[in-house]
Amino acid sequence: MIDHLVLFAAKDDASPEDIEDLLETLRGLRNSVESVVDLSVGEDFSGRGGGYTHGLFARFEDRDGLTQYLKHPEHVAGVEKLDALTTGRLVVDYES
Repeated sequence: MIDHLVLFAAKDDASPEDIEDLLETLRGLRNSVESVVDLSVGEDFSGRGGGYTHGLFARFEDRDGLTQYLKHPEHVAGVEKLDALTTGRLVVDYES
């Protein structure tokens, strides 16, 4: 299995509605990208995110599944929203 972790920080001027739209777009990838085994995304509530306000976790059967996800048009569109509404992100991919 391949685990894909993304931490991102919402811009201070991003509206709650825009952030919720982003999260819904990202959640939708679970159903629209065939190679996704599991996916969750949400806002950090612990205050321990080191400046990152949200996290995403996705799981794939193999590296090819992750590659399919990264190239999928709906993922690309989600990344465009992410880029517009966040100040940065940290991505880690590993085999579990």
